[in-house]
Amino acid sequence: MKTLKKITMVNAIIIASFVLTSVAWVGAAQRKMTEKPINGKGFAVLELFTSEGCNSCPPAEDLLEKIDKEANGRPIYVLSYHVDYFDNLGWKDVFGSPENTKRQQKYSNWLKTHVYTPQLVINGTKEFVGSDEREIYTAIEQQLLFKRKAELSLTTQKTGNLLKVTYQTKGNEPNEDLVLALVQKNGRTEVKRGENVGRTLSHIQIVRNMSTISLKDAKSGSANLMIPKSFDTAQWEVIGLLQNRKTGAISAVNNIKVI
Repeated sequence: MKTLKKITMVNAIIIASFVLTSVAWVGAAQRKMTEKPINGKGFAVLELFTSEGCNSCPPAEDLLEKIDKEANGRPIYVLSYHVDYFDNLGWKDVFGSPENTKRQQKYSNWLKTHVYTPQLVINGTKEFVGSDEREIYTAIEQQLLFKRKAELSLTTQKTGNLLKVTYQTKGNEPNEDLVLALVQKNGRTEVKRGENVGRTLSHIQIVRNMSTISLKDAKSGSANLMIPKSFDTAQWEVIGLLQNRKTGAISAVNNIKVI
């Protein structure tokens, strides 16, 4: 019995030490993200695939909001895609769309992984469970140190229910596309049924519309995005990505407020 108690005590000490080390590590990563200067033109594009019908998704969305707030003007870009494959499980996500699901399926092919929520993809090259704070902070720091040669500039003009986005690219490869996302900065839903029944969910950086333009023949041009009825210029922005159509890797990113 004494031996068993000793083993139990040793195991408890080991577990406690591991937890304390993990907490300290995450805290250090958070401090690095807010204090460490950028070297070159590195960036981190965080794409979260989520659903209001998934009870493991709110922690991932909370983490995404935390990272977004901590960015402090650093080149960290957040996009939240609400998928539609949970809609038949009791609650239809008001922000869900088949286009978002198709984008996640593209990543499944590019990264050789399965489709699940919450899934977070960084710069089109690595994927994580969306609530894995330690791994995500580490990946952000790594990506911010990469130097990039491609550049992207954007302007917007609203006409009726259309938003015209004019783009100019530089240094990109011929096998890259321009992905334009119309993003609603905030959203809130009271969930009546399903896995999150009774909860009020808050969302940020919700992708509401997308367009993909081939850059094979021209490095500049314009494209139109349809504007939802709930459109309010103060609550929306456009995020553009230069993305390799064969691998999913993102070489440049920019955003612009809708005016």
